[in-house]
Amino acid sequence: MDLFLLKKIISTFIMPINIVIILLILSILYFQKRPSTSFKCLISAFLLLVLSSMPVVSDHLMVSIEDNYEAFTRSSKPVDYIIVLGGWHQRNDTLPVTNQLSVDSLQRLVEVIRIYKLHPEAKIITSGHHNTDTVSNAQKMKMALVLLGLPEQKIITENFPKDTEEEAQLISPRVLGSNVVLVTNADHMPRAIKYFQTQGVEPIPAPTGHWVKNINSPKSWNYYIPSSKKLQQTTVAWYENLGRFVQWLKGLML
Repeated sequence: MDLFLLKKIISTFIMPINIVIILLILSILYFQKRPSTSFKCLISAFLLLVLSSMPVVSDHLMVSIEDNYEAFTRSSKPVDYIIVLGGWHQRNDTLPVTNQLSVDSLQRLVEVIRIYKLHPEAKIITSGHHNTDTVSNAQKMKMALVLLGLPEQKIITENFPKDTEEEAQLISPRVLGSNVVLVTNADHMPRAIKYFQTQGVEPIPAPTGHWVKNINSPKSWNYYIPSSKKLQQTTVAWYENLGRFVQWLKGLML
């Protein structure tokens, strides 16, 4: 089996909601023969679901990842490259290309345009494959950037990387020794920066798409009630922490 596919399958099964489902299935299976084990599985599933959905828990998990880097303002010297890491899209030729991009990709797209307005001297590198479309995510992002007015000749595509590690490996040789800005979502930035640093590149981080805008803002009563949005946020934080753990293990083996 393809290692990339295997990694995705394993990571999917250890996400919070899937662990809850597994625990509920075990609770049903053990109900008659091992009622105490069944009850423990049921309680564990309930607690995991509630805690993962609580804004106060989810926000603090996410802030610990997102607050590692400040937002990009302006570089003190000319920028050679703006690198935007791959996200996702769903092809539908009846829709404009901007409407085919995922939320993450759109957030990165907007940040690239903002930075390019500050540093029009820069070239832009879009990245990422797409295993359900003949058009790569890198190419789709380029199409969207051109549609929104950026010059096509300033955009370079890296169409083959499947994940962040491959993006760093394939892009780094082109940008070594350059002043580089790296655009990706704030929750993804710590892992992305580390992969590029491993390849000898020290990019300027430009995090975007923050889940938690202001952890210290006043909170209303519904902040303490579980929500599906916060369950999704916890899942993203869980995934990123898992990715950083795997990254750390790989570093030990080098």
